[in-house]
Amino acid sequence: MEIERINDHTVKFYISYIDIEERGFDREEIWYNRERSEELFWEMMDEVHREEDFFAEGPLWIQVQALDKGLEVLVTRAQLSKDGQKLELPVHDESEQDRPVDERIEEMLDHHYNSPEETEEDEQHERNLQYLITFKNFEDLISLSKRMDLDSINTTLYSYEDSYFLFLDFDEELFDTADVNNLLSIILEYGYDARVTIHMITEYGKTIIEDDVFVELRKYFK
Repeated sequence: MEIERINDHTVKFYISYIDIEERGFDREEIWYNRERSEELFWEMMDEVHREEDFFAEGPLWIQVQALDKGLEVLVTRAQLSKDGQKLELPVHDESEQDRPVDERIEEMLDHHYNSPEETEEDEQHERNLQYLITFKNFEDLISLSKRMDLDSINTTLYSYEDSYFLFLDFDEELFDTADVNNLLSIILEYGYDARVTIHMITEYGKTIIEDDVFVELRKYFK
């Protein structure tokens, strides 16, 4: 992958289709499978971070150009104005500048990934809030398991590349938004948001505890 640092807020990189396939991705699925395309994007951003010390913080403006032999990707971090409120993103079409940032980003995602019809399975998925949390230290998981108020969350524990990944599935019938936020604030005192998808972890990782992670941890680590 070829990387070019444009300025403090922008980086451009090129990745060939051969490189994409060598990383385990199909050329077609990166356009039609949102989870896999996001997985590839964050894998590339991790490489950009290592080589160029470019942090993917805050809202990002992403432009992808499909070339004959690969993809050219331009990534720019949104900049806060001096009052800390207005987000500024580079827009080539001046008519777009008056539209809200969130609207433009959402439209871009919808254009590539949303299907016109929503299945019953999709609706059920939306009723559940799912998160993937990374833990570098197993002792942090043991400490977290002492919190009894987390037991009602559907949980699965995986290991992958010397890290532990806790998959959380909040059922909206049991948790409202405030509950989820409060519980996540507790969990994130011990771990942090994973930069990979649950699909990658289930495919390449190893399942350590399939259900009731916190309950099982307390059984063996009193």
